[in-house]
Amino acid sequence: MLFSLHNKKAVITGAGSGIGLAIAQVFAQQGAEVHILDLNEATAQEAVQGIQSQGGKASAHACDVSNQAQVKSVLQHIGPLDILVNNAGIAHIGTAETTSEADFDRVMNINVKGVYNCLHAAIPLMKENGGGVILNMASIAATIGIPDRFAYSTAKGAVLTMTLATAKDYLKQNIRCNCISPARVHTPFVDGYLAKNYPGQEAEMYEKLAQTQPIGRMAEPVEVAYLALFLCSDEAGFITGCDYPLDGGFTRLNN
Repeated sequence: MLFSLHNKKAVITGAGSGIGLAIAQVFAQQGAEVHILDLNEATAQEAVQGIQSQGGKASAHACDVSNQAQVKSVLQHIGPLDILVNNAGIAHIGTAETTSEADFDRVMNINVKGVYNCLHAAIPLMKENGGGVILNMASIAATIGIPDRFAYSTAKGAVLTMTLATAKDYLKQNIRCNCISPARVHTPFVDGYLAKNYPGQEAEMYEKLAQTQPIGRMAEPVEVAYLALFLCSDEAGFITGCDYPLDGGFTRLNN
C-alpha cells in the first residue's frame, strides 16, 4: 500500500480538532499508532473514540506544549517514536502597536516554545529508534506580509527557520524535518471567529475570506492531512528541509 504508516508511532500535537484531528484520522487510517496531545483532554478523548470506532489505534494525552516538563513526561511515557507533527498553535490578531506584551508572550510560548519543547523531547526518542520524521505546521504568514498578524507571523517565521535548522542538524541521524504553510483552512476556529466578530453575517464574511485565495475557496483540514501523510511516509524519504505552501495559489498567483 502506498503511503502506509503500519508499525509507525506518531505523536500529533493539538490534534483534538481542526487540522490536527484530520491528520490523526488520516494517519490512523494508514495504519499508524496515533498519540493525540491536546490541552483539552475531553476533546482529545473524543477524537480517540472516533478513530477507534473506525478500527484505528489511538491514545489521548492531556498536554500543554508550552510546559517543557509536561511535554517530556508525556513523550517519555509514549516511548520511542517514528513521527512527530507539531501542529498545536493559537492565532492572534493585531499589529506591533496593538499587540499587548501578554498576548505576544502567549503566542510565542505556544507557537514557538511549544515546537521547541516537542523537538527537545522527541528527537532523543527518534535517535533511539534509528531515525524519524518531523513535520511542523508553519503558515503562509511566515513568508508573506499578512495584515494584522504581527505576533502570529513572527511565531510562524520562527517555525519555518526551526524546521531548516532541525533538518540540517539531524541529517546524519536519519531524521527528516519539513513544514507545511497553509493559507486559510476551514476549521472550527474560523467558524468561531466569524460567529464572534460578524454575528448574522457569517456566510457573507466566510465567502469574502474564501475569495482571498485565488482558487476561490478555503482548504479543508483533510487536504492538509493528505500532504502531511505524504511528507511523513517512507515515499518522501528524499525530502527534508522543505516548506510546502498549501495555499490555493495565495503565494504566487495573487496578482
